Amino acid sequence: MKGVILAGGKGTRLLPLTSIVNKHLLPVGKYPMIMYGIERLRQAGVTEIMLIIGKQSAGLYTDLLGSGSRYGVELTYRIQEEAGGIAEALMLAKNFFKPREQLVVLLGDNLFTDDLLPVIQRFQKQPAGSARVLLKEVEDARRYGVPVFRSDNPHKIERIEEKPRHPQSSYCVTGIYLYDTSVFQLIQQVKPSARGELEITDVNNRYAADNRLEYDVLQGYWSDAGTFESLSEAGGHMVNRQI
Repeated sequence: MKGVILAGGKGTRLLPLTSIVNKHLLPVGKYPMIMYGIERLRQAGVTEIMLIIGKQSAGLYTDLLGSGSRYGVELTYRIQEEAGGIAEALMLAKNFFKPREQLVVLLGDNLFTDDLLPVIQRFQKQPAGSARVLLKEVEDARRYGVPVFRSDNPHKIERIEEKPRHPQSSYCVTGIYLYDTSVFQLIQQVKPSARGELEITDVNNRYAADNRLEYDVLQGYWSDAGTFESLSEAGGHMVNRQI
């Protein structure tokens, strides 16, 4: 199992902070945001990690993290030239993997406390060509991608509805995904959305349509620290965590 952390994008919701530094290098508690995802992967035994980063702060990433050896991991960097969606960013990692390898993907602004190892172990028992996503129960699911569970098998997802006005569940799909290299073939089949990006929801819905999308539910803390409010809240929650 190898890991991919997606840490590109422009972070426009955090301007003007992100006009001078990439969002994933902003402080959360005692550490830059990016370090929490690296530590979550390392603790689950995933030590070969590719970071997909933007041009803006590439030098700062290497100054901070180097090869990763200081943090018990082996880091490879890939530049995302332009923001084109999560799926487009993930596609940049294709050559990092051998055929039929498995991968765990984190969005760099997802901060969470659950142990990923049990999730990885369950995913490794799934059939080849399937996927697994992590969910979290939230107060207002209308802000997120919301899973609709299969009536014939509640352990699988029938489809994901993006920011529905009337959510069919109180769960959201977090930015934590597990695939094998079949995901790269599916990304190539996805067309850009109305905003011109390759959407990871469209990729996950391909798996769901083929009855190949399973899930786990995060039980501990989770935040997507992409707004000033969530960034401040996450900083308070993570301040006592050690890496």
